Amino acid sequence: MKAYLPWALSAAAVLLLSVACALAEEAEEEAKAARTPASAAGELILCGWDEVFILEVGAPESSPPPKVWSWRAKDRPELPDHMRDRFRTTDECKPVGDGSRILITSSAGGVALVERASGRAIFWAIAPNAHSADLLPGDRVAVAASHKENGNRLILFDLDTPEREVWSDDLSWGHGIVWDDARQILWALSGHDLRAYRLKDWDSDSPSLAGLFAVDLPESGGHDLYAVPGTPELSVTTGSHCWLFDRDARTFRLHPSLSEERGVKSISVNPSSGQTAYVQAEGENWWAERVHFLGPDDVLHLPGEHLYKARWNAR
Repeated sequence: MKAYLPWALSAAAVLLLSVACALAEEAEEEAKAARTPASAAGELILCGWDEVFILEVGAPESSPPPKVWSWRAKDRPELPDHMRDRFRTTDECKPVGDGSRILITSSAGGVALVERASGRAIFWAIAPNAHSADLLPGDRVAVAASHKENGNRLILFDLDTPEREVWSDDLSWGHGIVWDDARQILWALSGHDLRAYRLKDWDSDSPSLAGLFAVDLPESGGHDLYAVPGTPELSVTTGSHCWLFDRDARTFRLHPSLSEERGVKSISVNPSSGQTAYVQAEGENWWAERVHFLGPDDVLHLPGEHLYKARWNAR
């Protein structure tokens, strides 16, 4: 027995070492995964140029993430001819409801509500330099139109009557729209303040929006406005900083991670994982080739793309 004892101890040591190495490799792979966008599985909707597309972030063994959906106005036969060129520079790609529909706006003057499954535009309209939109109760759409001829307005449309404005109001440098169902408030971002509206005469043939109050921005240049899931806060970007606005206290505070970042075009928080995706203009451009992530931190580089906004899909 004594002659075989060293061999037995050696075998045991080898087994323990093998187990330890396997565990270490597994831990390293888990840590590596935690450092990549794939750690927060989900769909990321991207826009900026003439294409709106969706990446499946977190797909196994995929780098870059695969493109699972794409939409271009020029490919859509249901759109009138005069609308197809109005989506050459897209600037909003917002999932609606369960993510089965996507609201698209363009600085070239187009607005469309698109079915995810078919790619079909079920609504379209012209809004000068449109920068954001949201779906309101009763199948109506609010759009923030920015600085161009007949722009600088908050415009209301009805899904049943494409291209016909139902109502509008002044909104200087209109860049952000968020419908707040819990509070029954429409939030609209201008260049210098954040405004709250309520629905007025909504069941009539002449619906409108009534201003409730406005809160001055901490600095000028309001740009992106988006809800932070599971919180009373809205993320707000301005020319030189990023902020969080508390809808109940009606106060701004600097964003804990992005406060000093300039030129941020969009911020979106994954409702499942809590990971933040944001797009920041690169160099002197209005666009970027990269999506940045926080919690965990990472960067997704898409060479050749002109990205403006990134929105997590709510599916």
